[in-house]
Amino acid sequence: MGQLEGRTSVVTGGSTGIGLATAVRLADEGAYVFVTGRRKTELDAAVAAVGPDRATGVAGDVSEAADLDRLYEAVRARGRGLDVVVANAGTAAFVTLEQTTEEHLDQTFAVNVRGTLLTVQKALPLLNDGASVVLIGSTAADRGMEAFGAYAASKAAVRSFARTWSNELKGRGIRVNAVSPGMVETPGNTAVVGGEEAMRGVREAAATMVAKGRMGRPEEVAAAVAFLASEQSSYLVGANIYVDGGVNQI
Repeated sequence: MGQLEGRTSVVTGGSTGIGLATAVRLADEGAYVFVTGRRKTELDAAVAAVGPDRATGVAGDVSEAADLDRLYEAVRARGRGLDVVVANAGTAAFVTLEQTTEEHLDQTFAVNVRGTLLTVQKALPLLNDGASVVLIGSTAADRGMEAFGAYAASKAAVRSFARTWSNELKGRGIRVNAVSPGMVETPGNTAVVGGEEAMRGVREAAATMVAKGRMGRPEEVAAAVAFLASEQSSYLVGANIYVDGGVNQI
């Protein structure tokens, strides 16, 4: 029996990468998973990977309130409330301060900040007492990485949410924690850095920058999320777990 047997969970941005790995891991631990994603073809493939008997896909954009309403209506129809919310959906791009446009700033914060807030806010009526909320942050929030200002600021806001919401929801026994991945190899990150050739350079940099000598795997982040979703982490509230191979630590 898994650590999340009989639980109901939501994973946003679950079509690929960390989100997909998380959905698979939660299902392997016994949870039923509602997975969101903007692209239906990828979402359908993700549900197949998780297992059609263990997951439901609901297409949508977390920055759109109506799309989240449809997601939570599907959760409500299952009739078991909600035990785990993983707010993973996000967007990123390398843009310098000089190049930053209002459109880029608005889009980054619409998905990473407003989308995270709406994801959790709209889940509140369905969350069972003692539920776990896991927010996906980033080591970029701590590092001042060149040309990553808007993204880093948005993830700093996500980290702050984990603290504030933990205080607000403690009366219901709902824990809110964050996971901050470092250099993780995902299709999304490959696109952000500019394709497979650029990603080879990132892998080479990771070999010297990261104590583990390599980039992380989505499954390694998913393991931390599953830990925070389970009772194994019952005394962690408002915390942030770095899954970064040590790059921000040593």
